[in-house]
Amino acid sequence: ARFIDQPIVIEAVDNKPKRIEEYIGSVNSGTEELSVALMRSPAGWLEHGQTPEFSEYTVVLKGMLQVKTENRMFEVHAGQAMIVEAGEWVQYSSPSEEGAEYIAVCLPAFTAARVNRDQ
Repeated sequence: ARFIDQPIVIEAVDNKPKRIEEYIGSVNSGTEELSVALMRSPAGWLEHGQTPEFSEYTVVLKGMLQVKTENRMFEVHAGQAMIVEAGEWVQYSSPSEEGAEYIAVCLPAFTAARVNRDQ
């Protein structure tokens, strides 16, 4: 058994800063199998498109997370969830005024090397 005292805070900068609190993952706990993080993105935040080598399971807690795939756009609101499979192109954003707060679980764990952001 392992107790995680607190998350490690990572500031991600795309067009606007997003706060990532990794509870379990390659950075905070040395866990490569999966990662669990609380994300807070501000209004108007837009991430680069990516084709990650991990599946991402997202649960929106507050606001709305926009998830764009190759052939569809989803608006994922508080109380809803989204699954994006490994190898699928995706772009996340929080265009609404309230931004978004959500839990992201990545399998295997998120790493910069596995995310494969668009150039």
